[in-house]
Amino acid sequence: MQAINTSRSVALPDMQRIDVRGLCKTFQLAGAAIEAVRDVSFNVRRGEFVALLGPSGSGKSTVLNMIATLVKPTSGQILIDGTPVVPGQATPNVGYVFQRDTLFPWRTVADNIGYGLQLAGVPVAERKERINACLKQAGLQGFGNAYPATLSGGMRQRAALMRTLVVEPQVLLMDEPFGALDTHTKIDMHDVLLRIWEREQQTVLFVTHDLGEALTLADRIILFSARPGRIKDIFEVDFARPRNAVKIRETPRYAELFQLIWHSLGEEFIKGRSP
Repeated sequence: MQAINTSRSVALPDMQRIDVRGLCKTFQLAGAAIEAVRDVSFNVRRGEFVALLGPSGSGKSTVLNMIATLVKPTSGQILIDGTPVVPGQATPNVGYVFQRDTLFPWRTVADNIGYGLQLAGVPVAERKERINACLKQAGLQGFGNAYPATLSGGMRQRAALMRTLVVEPQVLLMDEPFGALDTHTKIDMHDVLLRIWEREQQTVLFVTHDLGEALTLADRIILFSARPGRIKDIFEVDFARPRNAVKIRETPRYAELFQLIWHSLGEEFIKGRSP
């Protein structure tokens, strides 16, 4: 496996779902200019699972938030299905899963999952059917009437994932959604996400600083440098699908890829700690 030349397109235009061109972001903090992202360009093909990997502060989440229109770029352009996104304006068919589950504590699990459907005016009968299908997909049968406070962290995150997926987005943006979970629960969530993605084939852009997580989930890994965030390398992940989150880690190929990418990632962790 070799790094891909980041100056070249890796997909035909009609296959691209997300197209990021020359993205830059500078924040003003206490009167000082902080350059977070510098000249980032990449694309994501339809139905592809891509991980944005890098040390803390490398601009991964900032890039994701710009794609989600939550943060306005300083310069550059973002297109989804060939249409430029507008900062502050929701993009149709795009879902976002946050680092924290952000469930409404006063609503049941079923009501949380169905919230987007309710806002969209989906009829009650159809809403119940789609909510029940999501509860089954996530292994949450029997918990529809429970409240978030009564659930484990992993169960809450499953419910949050289903709340996004129930509206059937074609593009799924995920910002370290499993970062707060313990190792066992995180791997369980990897299997849940893999099963759903392998069936639904959404386009997924997944932010993480966990190399093992990126290798388990992604088709490609886009490696960010330390701040200001730039694309250092892009790696193909050539594991066959469907994947099992535990068994994949037992293979010699996993160890080989981990070592290869870790060398490059480790350099950025060191740079990120430098004054």
